[in-house]
Formats: sequence, C-alpha cells, structure tokens
Amino acid sequence: MSGGAATGHQEGHAGRGRLEWLRDPSLVGLCLASLGVVVAGGLVQVTFGPFTMSPARAWQGVVDPAVVLDTRWMLKFLLGEGPMRAVTGYAAPDMPAVETGSLVVWTLRLPRVFVAVLVGMNLAVSGAIFQAVTRNELASPFILGVSSGAGLAILLTLVVFSGLTALLPLVAALGGAGAFLLVYAIAWKNGTSPVRLVLAGVVVSTVAQSLQTAMFLFAGDIGVVQTAIAWTTGSLTGVRWTQVRMVLPWTLVSMTLAVLGARQLNVLLLGEETARSLGVSVERVRFALSGVAVLAAAASIAVAGIVSFVGLVVPHVVRNVVGSDYKKLVVGCLFAGPALLVAADVGARLGMAVLAGSDSGQLPVGIVTGLLGGPYFLYLMRRQQNLGEI
Repeated sequence: MSGGAATGHQEGHAGRGRLEWLRDPSLVGLCLASLGVVVAGGLVQVTFGPFTMSPARAWQGVVDPAVVLDTRWMLKFLLGEGPMRAVTGYAAPDMPAVETGSLVVWTLRLPRVFVAVLVGMNLAVSGAIFQAVTRNELASPFILGVSSGAGLAILLTLVVFSGLTALLPLVAALGGAGAFLLVYAIAWKNGTSPVRLVLAGVVVSTVAQSLQTAMFLFAGDIGVVQTAIAWTTGSLTGVRWTQVRMVLPWTLVSMTLAVLGARQLNVLLLGEETARSLGVSVERVRFALSGVAVLAAAASIAVAGIVSFVGLVVPHVVRNVVGSDYKKLVVGCLFAGPALLVAADVGARLGMAVLAGSDSGQLPVGIVTGLLGGPYFLYLMRRQQNLGEI
C-alpha cells in the first residue's frame, strides 16, 4: 500500500472512530422512539379541529404532493408570501389550488406541531447546557432566571407599555437575556462558580416572580390578564407559520453551536481545575455556552411563553439512558425534547376536549408539562440519594 493510500485509510478510520458514539444502541433507540412519538402525536394534532377529518385523511393532507412538491407553497410557508413571490416570480393573485383538507392541515395545524418540535428541542438543549455550566442536574432556564425575566418583561409590556404588544416575542427574548446577564453579574467575584450562578439565579427568579405577581394587581383589563397568563404558563394555541419562521433561524444557530460545543461541555464537567489544566479558558467557555443556552431558551419563550420543566426533565431522562457524555446527551435532547412537548400538547388538547366536551377551549401546554415534571422529580428525590450535582 502506498504512503498516500495508507494515510487516507488512517484518516478515514480516525473519522469513523470519532463518530462511533453515534452508533450507541441506547442513543439510536432513544432517537427512534422519540421520533415515533413525534410522528404519532403530530398525526393526532393534525386530525383535531373544527374541520373534522379522519387520521387517514389527515395523513393524506400531510403528504399531499400538490403542496409538498410545489416550491411556491413550501417557500410561502418558510419565508412568507412576499419573499416567495420575489424568489419565484409568481405573479398570480392566488396561490395554486389544493384540496381543502390539505390546506387546513398545512396552514392551520402543522405549524403547531413544528413549533412544538422546535420549542421542545430548544428547551431541552438549553437545560442540558445550563446543567453542565453549573454542574448541577437541577439547573434549567427557569432556575437561572431566564424564564422569570422573560415573563416579567411580557407582563410589563402588557400592563404598562401596551403599545408594544406587537413586539412581545422580542420583548420576551430581551427579558430572558437581560435576566441571565444580571445573574452572571451578581455571581461574578473574580470569576464565577456553579454554586454562585445557581444561587444568583434563584435570587433573580424569586424577585422577578414577585414582581410578576405584583403586576397582576395593576392590570385592570381582564383580557390583558388572560393574555399574560397564557404567556407565563406556556401555550401553543394559535401559533402559525409566522411563529415557525420566527423561531427556526435561532434554533438552527443555537442547536449547531450546542452540538459543536459538546466537547467543551464535557470538559466543564471535569471541574474548573482540571479544565484549566487542559488549557480551557473556563470563564470564556462558560459564558459563551451560557449565551447559546439563553439564545435557545429565549427563542422558545418568544413564541410559546414559559413552558416549565422541559429543560429540567428531558436532560435528566436522556442522561439516564445514554450517560453523561454531552456528545450523546445533546443529540438525545434534540429528539427527546420534541417528543415530550408534542406529547404534552396532545395531552392538553385531549384533556380539554374531555373536560369541556369540545375542542373550542385549549389547556396551556405548560400546565401539562408542570403536572408531568413535578411528580417525576418527586420520584427522583425519593429514589436518589445524591440528586443535584452531576
């Protein structure tokens, strides 16, 4: 074998070795099971609604070639009608005709499933990153002040600055990011530490929640109160392609950065002294990865409000299945997060349909995730002696 061929063979073998973890049976099984839950839950979601259709008819609408294979429809959904017309040059006043059922599925029902997938993905990975940064498996966007800061910003906008209501998604994202920066500033003392970050997060979250409660007292309009409750409990009701387009770019950016940062997350878990001995700038890495987590959480809050426990439960479940290697953990969260949120949203729809006898009212998905997450962590506390530190 020639030298060049031998070198190429060695490089190929090394490349395969670096990706060997992707063939872990536990990771593959988790991803396939999660994907099955998303597909089954999505099919249930597109079946429900005022326009009645059977599961078979709903599935036909999902795979309708008149929509799926038409570039104009796909670009309209992903970019909006104006950019679609600019890209394709389509000048007709109306979009190409499709069957009514397919139109209902694609314009009204599938966006809710897509938003649930993206939000679940963001919250799960955000929680996993925060748990590595703080070396505490009980950390989450909620614990570190991101969710509370976003909720407070939303309430301030609705109650005090009502003219900015159209900018609620941006306000939520800025509120979450600002709260975490405040947490980081409070925790800073010649550097930060996992313990100080968690304690500062608890302080900021508690203050923000107290201010949220106070804001309800100043809201004289019952409609404002209901809107605020929907945002602060987390809801996917009424989401459309606008929300998909809003969260998709930030999801792609934050998930890519999370996957690329998995090695640094593993190093942080070794402890600060070990990480420094390996040549890692701990503070820079911690702040950069925290920024990725804040971006992911803020993008989710901007379109779905504050959905509790997803960022707490999913990383813990995935860790129990695939272990603490963050290369596997991040990939597992990319699949398990959407599965939990899609399933919870289906539970919210079915639960309200059973309780109210119709699909007219809808239970916020954040209530369902809270009802699932609370008992799960109570079970963990009873089962594990050393719950907390990773």
